[in-house]
Amino acid sequence: MATPEEAHGSSEAGDRRCGFVTVLGPTNAGKSTLVNALVGTKVAIVSHKVQTTRAPIRGIAVEGQSQIVFLDTAGIFNPKRRLDRAMIDAAWSGLEDADAVLLVIDAAAGPDDDVMAIVQRLKTARMKRIAVLNKIDRVEDKPKLLALAKRLDQELAFDRIFMVSALDGKGVADLRTYLAGAVPIGPWHYGEDDVTDVPMRTQAAEMTRECIYRYLHQELPYTTTVETMSWKTLKDGSARIEQTIYVERDGQKKIVLGKNGATIKQISSAARRSIEEMAGHRVHLFLFVKVRENWESDPERYREMGLPFPKS
Repeated sequence: MATPEEAHGSSEAGDRRCGFVTVLGPTNAGKSTLVNALVGTKVAIVSHKVQTTRAPIRGIAVEGQSQIVFLDTAGIFNPKRRLDRAMIDAAWSGLEDADAVLLVIDAAAGPDDDVMAIVQRLKTARMKRIAVLNKIDRVEDKPKLLALAKRLDQELAFDRIFMVSALDGKGVADLRTYLAGAVPIGPWHYGEDDVTDVPMRTQAAEMTRECIYRYLHQELPYTTTVETMSWKTLKDGSARIEQTIYVERDGQKKIVLGKNGATIKQISSAARRSIEEMAGHRVHLFLFVKVRENWESDPERYREMGLPFPKS
């Protein structure tokens, strides 16, 4: 539990706090939505497709004198493919330098085997451990939430358990205030206006991938990837951006393009609007679709995504 001084920051106004908070949880628990809500702006893409988040993404929030650096990670589950193992290894590696860990759980779904496996592993973690019951807006039976919190506390003595709805913001401010007091005293690692350390080219590629999932949720595997090949600033201040969408088979390429190119036009239009909002200026977006077979066995592709390459 945080002391009153911790909850409101240092008693000396000049003291600053800064710390790293790793966000863990099973697939589709709402981790990225929560990180976006805590930061106050969109830094991580969101979709209903499992494993949308791949490499850990940092989101930066300022609360009073505290700077909180959130590490949004891939959902943890039983890995079956090399990419699965890479994402999960990267997620767990986020604990190495963390000052606190948030275990995000879908309150409506409850603690399944994946959740309990994470809880068991966190028993040896030495940083502050906070459980977050997310999506409480979907739970009509409120005693169910109390029972879930009690079960978690019996399994592991969490420092705190919060009940939030990341989608509508309920409980998010209280969680951010607590974390502001939980991170250690020290200088800030980022500028006051920084919200992420992800390069803009990478953010743009992720936004396009989000739009692909939006329009082709069931039709494509989550291994589809996007790379920003060029970004040129034009004389009028706008940007000309070229991106390549990589799929694994010719059949998937046809799906992305759609009949007479209709689908790729929808994706391009939506992605362009998202990138313009992020960049703050007009964007001319050009998308290309290519087949890249067996890329899951190519270490270079993992390096480009910021993931470790599993040896087997």
